[in-house]
Amino acid sequence: MAEPATREATIVLPSGPDAVGVLGQHDALLRLVEAELGAQLTVRGETLVIRGTPVQVRAAVRVFDRLLAEAAGGRMPDPAEVRRVLRARDGEPEEPAPGGDVILVTAAGKPVSPRTAGQRAYVTAIGGHDLTFAIGPAGTGKTYLAVAMAAVALRARAVQRLVLTRPAVEAGEKLGFLPGDIAAKVDPYLRPLYDALYEMLGPERVARLMERGVIEVVPLAFMRGRTLNDAFIILDEAQNTTREQMKMFLTRMGFGSKAVVTGDVTQIDLPRDRTSGLVEAREVFRGLGGIAFVALTESDVVRHELVQTIVRAYERFEAGRDDSQGGSP
Repeated sequence: MAEPATREATIVLPSGPDAVGVLGQHDALLRLVEAELGAQLTVRGETLVIRGTPVQVRAAVRVFDRLLAEAAGGRMPDPAEVRRVLRARDGEPEEPAPGGDVILVTAAGKPVSPRTAGQRAYVTAIGGHDLTFAIGPAGTGKTYLAVAMAAVALRARAVQRLVLTRPAVEAGEKLGFLPGDIAAKVDPYLRPLYDALYEMLGPERVARLMERGVIEVVPLAFMRGRTLNDAFIILDEAQNTTREQMKMFLTRMGFGSKAVVTGDVTQIDLPRDRTSGLVEAREVFRGLGGIAFVALTESDVVRHELVQTIVRAYERFEAGRDDSQGGSP
């Protein structure tokens, strides 16, 4: 028997600020769902009424169930989150709600959790391997989630210190002319790592832990000759390591240590005649046990919704350029 052409469902909304989290500022999320699905959404007091075809109503209920769960967990959903849930109506598996996978609560009280299936696989890989490589575009949470996992390990005393490092390679800019000592010159390269640490642990606590040597944020060149025991080590922007630097970094691991290597192989700033250590590592360690490789994609981007569009546009442009070059004599 055919389903009725029109169905109606009601959802009880929370009161106060949580209602804004579900509906969005000035009902922006509600209007987005309405535009994407074509359903009719009406707020009556503390009740949301959904009218439309059975498919539209089921999809809308699924979206608002997710928004209610996130609001209850203290999160403020955004349009990108809504679109990720809506993709499930096109046959893609619905991504898990992040509320039940909280890694830690930041110094400001914000819960940190994987927000996509790819991010969940990444967090699981870090937990189950001593060496994890995460490769993917900007905005996929590679550094952010690695720092969160490192902070958890430190709080649980699973490690005694955190070491975060990056290669000091200019991305089109020359910083050598800047005044100051070597620490001042390399600080701009390391600033994203400080930002993540400050968010997870708070600036004052990070400063205290750095004074005690529990946390180190250092350029990759300063890692040579060291052996790091009982440490959580993060190598960020690893696409800009050379073969020799990657080998040097990986052989710093000591007893009781865990390492995470992150990078975006589409943003290599090395000279054209140098091989990226991250690109080569995918081949060197292919199939080896104890080492995890996680590939994050544009569907895992959780920054401003335009970032996902930007990543896809570059991928299309570069694929087209490669095709045209490959077809030329």
